[in-house]
Amino acid sequence: MKIALIAHDKKKPEMVQFAIAYESILKEHELYSTGTTGTRVMEATSLQIERFKSGPLGGDQQIGALVANNEMDLVLFFRDPLASQPHEPDITALIRLCDVYGIPLATNMATGEILVKGLGRGDFQWRKIVNPKVEKDV
Repeated sequence: MKIALIAHDKKKPEMVQFAIAYESILKEHELYSTGTTGTRVMEATSLQIERFKSGPLGGDQQIGALVANNEMDLVLFFRDPLASQPHEPDITALIRLCDVYGIPLATNMATGEILVKGLGRGDFQWRKIVNPKVEKDV
């Protein structure tokens, strides 16, 4: 499966800890990330991540394009709801696209944990139906 990892600045340490905790599950999948988040996760783990631009420079939109083209299966986006973001319209658009196309989206660590544990159990078999590009067991 293709999984996006995104985290606002104050949530990047949480994303790193999350990736460390679930590295054994995440390593079985194709990972994508916005710029700095991907760098920090790769520095702390052995995970390989295809990095896009930073969120404010278009990275959220790049991931949104994959969602719109049915080329993303799960988005883990640890948001900071207490800080205003200069690219808030891009964030809203990405969340909307996940809703429009039925892509599971976690906006905090608690929801991310539930989704990744489900991924580890094989609960995402339905993605094979809606995304014929998913070939291996999920």
